[in-house]
Amino acid sequence: MKKYIMQTPEGTKDFLFAECSAMDDICGKVENVFVERGYKKVITPGIEFYDVFSVPCSGISQEEMFKLADNKGRLLVVRPDSTLPIARMVSTRLKNSVLPVKLYYKQAVYRNNPTLTGRRNENMQMGVELLGVQGIRADLEILTTAVDSVSAVADDFRIELGHAGVFDALSDALEIDEAYKEKIRISIESKNYSALNNLLDNLEQSKEVLAVRSLPSLFGGEEVFEKAMAICAGTKAEQALEYLHKIYSSMHPLELGDKLIIDLGLVQRNDYYTGIVFSGYINGIGDAVVSGGRYDDLLCEFGKPMGAAGFAMDTDAVTIKRLSDAEVSYSDNPEILVFAADGAEIEAINYVSKLNSEGVKAQFSVLPTIEDTKDFAKQRGIPQVEIYDRKDNT
Repeated sequence: MKKYIMQTPEGTKDFLFAECSAMDDICGKVENVFVERGYKKVITPGIEFYDVFSVPCSGISQEEMFKLADNKGRLLVVRPDSTLPIARMVSTRLKNSVLPVKLYYKQAVYRNNPTLTGRRNENMQMGVELLGVQGIRADLEILTTAVDSVSAVADDFRIELGHAGVFDALSDALEIDEAYKEKIRISIESKNYSALNNLLDNLEQSKEVLAVRSLPSLFGGEEVFEKAMAICAGTKAEQALEYLHKIYSSMHPLELGDKLIIDLGLVQRNDYYTGIVFSGYINGIGDAVVSGGRYDDLLCEFGKPMGAAGFAMDTDAVTIKRLSDAEVSYSDNPEILVFAADGAEIEAINYVSKLNSEGVKAQFSVLPTIEDTKDFAKQRGIPQVEIYDRKDNT
């Protein structure tokens, strides 16, 4: 039988040197935003019971999960999402906490992507969860934290903002089952106009059908609200549109300009989100690097109903983009490589520590000879080799 001792599993990779430095840099900047905003770090297990992710609103199919069993035969999964475990945690270990609670995480999630299509099975994510509160203040807190997080690691970005209630109100008025509704949602999300039109052409034409047909094109700035209100007038979607407009207007002091975009075709996992939804994009990265919104029904599944909102950032994608930026360097080379004369090793190690404390990047050479040290420095591109001799430094 073939042994896979020289390969990593499909959809995973080793991170080396500059990649790790870039990831530490990205995650550190995002973490600073979270901490300054008052979020507290939590870590959930890498494996959880399958039941945690089988709740109706999880939005994660069982085919996407890596499954295994414990020694009692109970079905486990490798963590495919961080929000659901945190909901479990809040409903158990934090059930007596004073609300609201502000939590953040930095941990990998695992999804089985059979065809991969450019996606990895293992992704490092950072995110926040604001639990136990609803309303415009909470939504603005989450949204502005997302903006600050993205702007901490990129200048050229955009945030697309929508509201799950618009699609929900319109689709609930259609005489269709949940499976048909999901087909329509997927067509809107992917902006597949042909598929969407085919699905809607089979329905009795109504104001709601016309409005649903228009959702993918309702994309832009302030002008979107006037168009949407005209299309959705007299439907239950008006209330969600009014609230979204209020959120958008409240963001004006940030002067984001065209970095904040209204997208009524943003209809992510309608069985999960209940209020505002948003996605964040960085120029040069095709997929969204941030995804989040309000999901007030989630904690009901764990017997602890409360308002909930949050977002996750794909820090792996941001790291890969940062490494491609020509003006950014993550070299770990020292400025000085110090070789110790025989008998002066400890003094040389202390000397290296002194240089680093003074802001000079230095490393101690572990090679046996000065010739080996100079050759190593030349190959690595280290500009200076210094010999430390006790006699010269007494």
